[in-house]
Amino acid sequence: MYAAVCVAATLMIPGCDHASLMIRRDGAYSTAAVSDSVAHEIDKLELALGIGPCLDAIEQQSAQMESDLTVGTRWPDLAARVVAQTPVRAAMSVRLPVDRAKVGALNLFSDTPDAFDDTSVERALILAAFATVATIATAHGEDAAALRRGLVTNRTIGKAIGVLMVLNNVSDDDAFDILRQTSQDTNVKVADIASDIIRRSSGQQPQRGVHS
Repeated sequence: MYAAVCVAATLMIPGCDHASLMIRRDGAYSTAAVSDSVAHEIDKLELALGIGPCLDAIEQQSAQMESDLTVGTRWPDLAARVVAQTPVRAAMSVRLPVDRAKVGALNLFSDTPDAFDDTSVERALILAAFATVATIATAHGEDAAALRRGLVTNRTIGKAIGVLMVLNNVSDDDAFDILRQTSQDTNVKVADIASDIIRRSSGQQPQRGVHS
């Protein structure tokens, strides 16, 4: 399941050439899956140095992006090694959204600087939501049917978060807070709020009785 997420990232997300999924358990980090050896190498470098977009995405609980690793970055030591040892020139990491829990992150790498755009971010959030459901289901021994049911809801919420991030220029945490607060204020489920946001963004009429 995790490997499928990584491969899907390279096929679905504009600019993504390599992908990995890093998980945090009991305070320790490990790579759960990769799309290829390049992604695995970058994860090893990041874990060895203890710095990088993936670790920051998990610990700071916010998406991280470096559009060009060949110029000044927040992680110069990591960037220098990545550029020297791999073809990767840009990186983005999106945390797995499980409330405020530090669960893991989906990591995307591009061989081209400035390759990631708003669509890349939105689709990364959707895939991260899928990976979150897989992680929770695995931890609780849930069956495939339960996983699919959770995926439908989390995929919708993930897409709505992406829309809110773009429209309001806010972080994924802030976008989720908007969803949650709207749900509390209107007494409407978060998933229904998310569906309404997606319909509105695509120009469709919202369902009666649902307000964003």
